[in-house]
Amino acid sequence: MKKTHRKIIILIGDGMGDYPIAELAHRTPLEAAHTPAMDYIASHGVLGELLTVPQGFPPGSDVANLSLLGYRPEEVYTGRSPLEAASLGVDLEDGEIAFRCNLVTLEGNESSLKMVDYSGGHISTDEARELINALASRLNGDNLKLYPGISYRHLLVYRNDVSGLKTAPPHDYTGKDVTNFWQEYKHVPELMSFMEESRKILKDHPVNRQRQANGRLPANGTWLWGEGKAPDMMTLKEKYGLSGSLISAVDLLKGIGVYAGMDIVDVPGATGYLDTNYQGKVDAALHAIGSKDIVVVHVEAPDETGHQGDLKNKIRAIQEFDQNIVQPILNGIPKETDCRIVVCMDHFTPIHLRTHTSDAVPVAVYDSDSKNNNTSLTYNEKNGKSAELKFKNGEEFFQYVISEF
Repeated sequence: MKKTHRKIIILIGDGMGDYPIAELAHRTPLEAAHTPAMDYIASHGVLGELLTVPQGFPPGSDVANLSLLGYRPEEVYTGRSPLEAASLGVDLEDGEIAFRCNLVTLEGNESSLKMVDYSGGHISTDEARELINALASRLNGDNLKLYPGISYRHLLVYRNDVSGLKTAPPHDYTGKDVTNFWQEYKHVPELMSFMEESRKILKDHPVNRQRQANGRLPANGTWLWGEGKAPDMMTLKEKYGLSGSLISAVDLLKGIGVYAGMDIVDVPGATGYLDTNYQGKVDAALHAIGSKDIVVVHVEAPDETGHQGDLKNKIRAIQEFDQNIVQPILNGIPKETDCRIVVCMDHFTPIHLRTHTSDAVPVAVYDSDSKNNNTSLTYNEKNGKSAELKFKNGEEFFQYVISEF
């Protein structure tokens, strides 16, 4: 019988991938960032490249992270929002459809509407909860129910036909005209009415008045997208014989973990942005690996800064992922523990595009007893592309990760 790993830790820097940028002497943010821990894993382990987004699928974190956990999106993917519903403990019944409900900043009216910010100015969770509760008290009904989430990310469950509706991710249209996308909701009058009434309620809410007084963007609208019904997925225990824990601030990732049968570890102060509680995530991971076969740690900040087109903060987010997550995990694994550490990303979020792409991503796999030492090898997109090891899908990648040392 093949020897399998006692412990596996997968560290995901969401959206770290990018394209060469002239301002960085034609390097990517990952190449420009100081990342000694990720470079150590690449130089002392094995570097490869993985296609996380199957042809014909949207390059979203939902599809890509399903791949990172060993699933084939072609077999299990039904939409983003059902995964987020699971993270909130919402069991979708037959006929129910989940939507992501973003709190956003909009400018204009239905004849000329601009998406100023897809995150309502990165509204805090406490502020957002107050706004969502205000909307729920006025707009919830027999066919429609709101559930509060984290920061700008919330959930709406709808029970009715949505035929003909085509939604768009708001983060793909920051600073752009979204009039045509808004008009799409007229295919489902109840949803159109919900979004129109939301704008009226949010416009003069005390939370938004205070935000504007403080020079911050108001969360003055809602945006529904990522709809879908409940998926049918095997757990990691059923599929691979593994127990696991997942650590993330993002409901989408938590939902994938729920369907995968993993324990979801909630870390106080985990925000999904640069101000997240890195140390809390590390402590939770090192504790969980004592009792689980596999632990997944997900950090959202590189993706968020990519959507904002913020080069300086994307480099900062990558460096903080390396310094505050990867290095402490490397240092914190007990020396007597056989452990495999994987550093990866789910997709690219290029600064100049401000959205995701379907490019294959670099993956680095390091064993605690590795004798490899290629000091010239660093963890970045270019080296992943030139690596001989190629994974054509997430299932193939995951089988490699859990194979013998």
